[in-house]
Amino acid sequence: MTFTVRVPELSEAAEIADVHVVTWRETYTHLLPEGFFDEEYVEARRALWRRLLENPRDDWRVRVAERDGRIIGLATAGPSTATEGQDPPRERQLYMLYVLAAEYGHGAGQALFDEVLGDEPAVLWVAKENPRAIAFYRRNGFEFDGVEEAYPGIPALVDARMVR
Repeated sequence: MTFTVRVPELSEAAEIADVHVVTWRETYTHLLPEGFFDEEYVEARRALWRRLLENPRDDWRVRVAERDGRIIGLATAGPSTATEGQDPPRERQLYMLYVLAAEYGHGAGQALFDEVLGDEPAVLWVAKENPRAIAFYRRNGFEFDGVEEAYPGIPALVDARMVR
């Protein structure tokens, strides 16, 4: 099962956004309120991906994984943002790493991770209720540092910071 990791094209913004929405549904539906994935949410993801791809920045890495002409995963990394009142613990941050559930275990997640972050010191946020992702990040050298934040407006979704 061969896939390719590459820089996405602006014309793919809607397809990437749709994969982003599907991966969130697969991962977080049990933690989110009914109706969370409404048209407004979907359109916000499409707008996000248009912005990211229309205005590429040198300090950001954006990649997609593709198999048979279909996008199966996405990843972004860039400069860290600080938690309120604190300096970021690392200069780089992994912002997104999502792969379709049907593609788990075939290496696309690791390949995307390697392309956007490699072995650089970095920080990331992961849902505490996402054991698969936590195990993946631990295999890649990350550990929790004790900082947590509730996802805005969704008390069941708590993110925990991991650092390496």
